[in-house]
Amino acid sequence: MNTLAGFRRSLQLVLSVTLLNCNGQIPRSTVNTPIENSKVIGGAFENREYMYQGMPDQIASTDTSPGWGQAGQKLVITGTIYRIDGKTPAPEVVLYYYHTTIEGRYVHKPGEKRTMLPNALGQTHGYIRGWVKTDKSGKYTIYTVRPGTYPSRDEPAHIHLTIKEPAIDTPYYIDEFIFDDDQLLTPAKRKKLENRGGSGILRVLVSDNLQIAEHNIILGLHVPNYPQISPTQDSSGLSIGEDQPSFTPFHAFGPDKGTRTCPVCKYGRYHGIIYFVGNNPDWTRIKRWITFLERQSRARKKYLKAYFVYGNEQHYEKSKRQQELEKIGLELQVKQVALTFVPSFSDTVSEANLNKINPGVENTFIVFKNRAIIDKYINLAPTTVNFNLLSKVLDQTQGSNFKLAEPEHH
Repeated sequence: MNTLAGFRRSLQLVLSVTLLNCNGQIPRSTVNTPIENSKVIGGAFENREYMYQGMPDQIASTDTSPGWGQAGQKLVITGTIYRIDGKTPAPEVVLYYYHTTIEGRYVHKPGEKRTMLPNALGQTHGYIRGWVKTDKSGKYTIYTVRPGTYPSRDEPAHIHLTIKEPAIDTPYYIDEFIFDDDQLLTPAKRKKLENRGGSGILRVLVSDNLQIAEHNIILGLHVPNYPQISPTQDSSGLSIGEDQPSFTPFHAFGPDKGTRTCPVCKYGRYHGIIYFVGNNPDWTRIKRWITFLERQSRARKKYLKAYFVYGNEQHYEKSKRQQELEKIGLELQVKQVALTFVPSFSDTVSEANLNKINPGVENTFIVFKNRAIIDKYINLAPTTVNFNLLSKVLDQTQGSNFKLAEPEHH
C-alpha cells in the first residue's frame, strides 16, 4: 500500500486541470506511438493516472458510490477477480469505476468528496466514482445506481473500469460494464466487444426493488502486453470469463429432439454444461459421461442443462449421425441431456465455430452460469474423481443469488 500511496501522491503533485473526454480515454489508434504501445501493459490508455485522484489511503472490498442516493434503480455488482487462469482468486487488486448520473451525464458536484473538477471543455469523470480492493478471496462488491444513457443515445449505458494490480506498475482498462437488457446493446455492438478482462456484460437479477449482477473479472485476459501467460496445455474453447456464444446444433435425442435449439438462448439462465467431442470419439467413455450428466440433470432439475455436442467432421452424413445418437439415447434411457451434433466445429451455418473447439482433443467441457463461462476442462476422463469435480463446481458456484428472478421486460 505504501508504494501505491506514494505513487498517487506524486501524481497529485503534478496534476492540475485535467483534459479528458467523456470516456476518460481517447481512441487507442491515436494514443502513443507503436513503440510506446508495445511497452505498456494494456496498450494505449490516455489519462490512466486519473484513477488516483481522490483515491483514499484505505480501500475496502465493498464500496457504496455517491450515486446510491439518486432516485434511480439501485444496483449491486458483486463478484470475484481471478488471475489469468480464471480459477485462482486475486487479492489486493484495485478496481476503479465511474459512471454517469441517471440522466446520463458526468456531473461535477461541489462539496462531494469524490467529485472531479471539469476541464475547460466541461469534461469530467463526475462525482459517481469509487474504488474497491479485492479481499483475500478476490471478492468485491459495489453499491451504486444504474447509470443512464448519454442524452445522444449513441451508446449503451455503461460503467468505466480500470484495474491496478499490486505487481504491475501501471493501471489498465478493461471492458466497460454494460447491461444485457439495454436495447442500445445491439448485436453489432456485441460483436465489437474486446472482452478485456472477460465479458463486461451484466445480467441483472431482482431482489425486491434491488437489481443484483454477479460478475467475475479475469486479470490480463485479452489485455495487450500482459506479462503472465496461461499454462501451456491443449488449447480448446473460449476462456473462462467470456460469454458462452449462441449456436444451433441438430438435436438428435432429448427434450428438444428434431429442433436446433440454442443451449444458452433457451437454457442460459442457470447452470449449463456443454460436453464437446470432435474427431476422436471413445464411445465407452462418452457413454459414461452422458450417464453422469443425465444423473446430474435429473437431480438438479431446471437449474442445470447439459448438452452433448458431437462435431466429428470425418465421414459426416447427417442421417447417419442422427441415427447414431438416437441409438445411444435409447440405450442410456436419456431423458434430460440434449444429444446434439454439428457437421464440424468450424461450421459457420450452426455457428459452432464461435465456440473455438479443437476437434483433435478428446473432449472439452464448458461450464456456464447465466451465460458466462465459469469453468473449463480439456481431455477430462470419466472417473469418479472427475464426476465429483464437476458436481463440486456446480455446488460451489451457485451463490446466494442463484435462484433470484430476472427483471420483467415490457
